[in-house]
Amino acid sequence: MNASLKLLAPLCTALAVAACNAGGSSTVPAAAGQTASATSSLPHWKATGEAVQVCPDVPRGYAQCDVLLQVKNIHPNAAGVAGLVPSDFQGRYDTPSTRGSGQIVAIVDAYDNPNAASDLAEYRSEFGLGTANFYKYNQDGQQSNYPSECSGSGTGWCLEDDLDIEMVSAVCPLCTIYLIEANTNGTSDLETAEAQAVTLGAHIVSNSWGCTGSNDCLDTSYFDSPGVVYLASAGDGAYGTQAPAALASVVSVGGTVLSVSGSQYTETVWPDSGAGCASGITKPSWQHDPKCTYRTDNDVSAVANNVAEYDTYGPYKGWLTVEGTSIASPLVGGIYGLAENASKQNAAENIWTLAKKAKKIAKALHAITSGFVAKCPASLKGTYLCEAGTGEYGQYSAPTGWGTPDGIKAF
Repeated sequence: MNASLKLLAPLCTALAVAACNAGGSSTVPAAAGQTASATSSLPHWKATGEAVQVCPDVPRGYAQCDVLLQVKNIHPNAAGVAGLVPSDFQGRYDTPSTRGSGQIVAIVDAYDNPNAASDLAEYRSEFGLGTANFYKYNQDGQQSNYPSECSGSGTGWCLEDDLDIEMVSAVCPLCTIYLIEANTNGTSDLETAEAQAVTLGAHIVSNSWGCTGSNDCLDTSYFDSPGVVYLASAGDGAYGTQAPAALASVVSVGGTVLSVSGSQYTETVWPDSGAGCASGITKPSWQHDPKCTYRTDNDVSAVANNVAEYDTYGPYKGWLTVEGTSIASPLVGGIYGLAENASKQNAAENIWTLAKKAKKIAKALHAITSGFVAKCPASLKGTYLCEAGTGEYGQYSAPTGWGTPDGIKAF
């Protein structure tokens, strides 16, 4: 059994104890301090023991979910709840919660989470988000005959399911949410689920998983339907890219660390965010950054650290604290829902076009001006491909793209 999975039982016990003592002191997560070495061979979360991956490494032909389970409760917000909550996202990203009605945001994941609807209901009840417009389907579009339940090495996918649907809810309570469950985490099953999301009428499709270290593990045709916005998490392995986020037809979403003090917010690069030059992927015509001849990831970003999640499946019980770019992708997906403009989008082209006018992009997205990703190649240290705030290409940096949402103007 994967070593990370062996840790989960005692780890969840520790998290449960931490949640019961949520009145403890609040601290900024270690990741926010950028203590990781840019040349480390390991992601920051792994080198420091801050979190464990719940989906084990997989061979080619399979995808890995990107959610990470944090080892301890580090930022209590409310009794029994540890981590950042919807009011934090709504406050930082200035989301208009009265919009999004009728917009369908589809989440594509693997295996069946039988508790998805009840877990989502508990999350929304906790934060006063109302009753969800939520529907669960198998990869053939049926609301029955679901895949095998998450188990063994696939248990982590149920944690991913709950996280994704909760993050869409957190910023777009009125959006309709579809959870499309692929039979397995094999790429062919996930592609079938991807196509089914479009058949069912989704306007936005978010994917919080990837083929770690591979840009060509998927058929691009499943991520390129006119009038549909596809998003994907950039990965949690620090510098480097993965499909489907690396595809030019997909909005690649990087991660930040969001710190909250009263009504004041600060964001810096999450050091484990995937980012960089996607080797082998043709650069889209609307990208013009100078140091990458291929597709450059990322396009935008959102919080990827220290977030509250409710989950009751398998070894995960109650309120947990998670991290990973799998938080950021569905959050941004929900903001596309708020914009009610998905049919007019061509991946991230509108964002890159808007960025040609510095004043407009500065008003539409929060510029991230500090932090770097771990595992940065020595030749790229200090450049926008690894570090925010260099000014080499305006407010752009690969780890965080053009920035994090400031309302819906960029979407």
